[in-house]
Amino acid sequence: MINFLSFVFVLLFAGFSCCTPKQAAVKGLHTNRELFWKELQQLCGNAYEGTVVAAPANDTAFKDKKLYMHVRGCDNNIIKIPFVVGANRSRTWVFSKQKQSLELKHDHRHTDGTPDSTTMYGGATTNSGTATMQFFPADLETTNLLPTAGGNVWWIELIPRKSFTYNLRRLGTDRLFSIRFDLTRTVPAPDAPWGWND
Repeated sequence: MINFLSFVFVLLFAGFSCCTPKQAAVKGLHTNRELFWKELQQLCGNAYEGTVVAAPANDTAFKDKKLYMHVRGCDNNIIKIPFVVGANRSRTWVFSKQKQSLELKHDHRHTDGTPDSTTMYGGATTNSGTATMQFFPADLETTNLLPTAGGNVWWIELIPRKSFTYNLRRLGTDRLFSIRFDLTRTVPAPDAPWGWND
């Protein structure tokens, strides 16, 4: 009887214990990123309208402007989301899936499609985040390009079939910027961003 119970215990242990604590932690990191990425991919091809949730008091770039995000470019490892502000089509959020992280970069262009002098800043995740929220602290490239942005932390909150919220906080200051897009309703896609060739 004892041997039989031991045998059953071994079978149960083998079935329910997949890995060491360290492996489980890595698996959790992977799972959160994968779940977030899959939800982001579900938006591919769609455009959504947004509203400003928080902005600096002296903001003029976004106030009273129509705001749209268009999940326009998608493949397995890169998702490009143009962010249109009124008639300004200079901005694209570039999300990429790295081996150990997710990365967010900001691609800025002139009307003729050439890169702006301040472009491709952002950062990569440094922890697991959650399935609905990922954090992107400023990386070295960003700090070298924009020293004042060294304390930037961007984060995306993605509530499936409800909302996509882009956030920026500059640590050590009161600077907070947040835009929420309504995922319950698609809108007509805006024109292509400056510099895009379809």
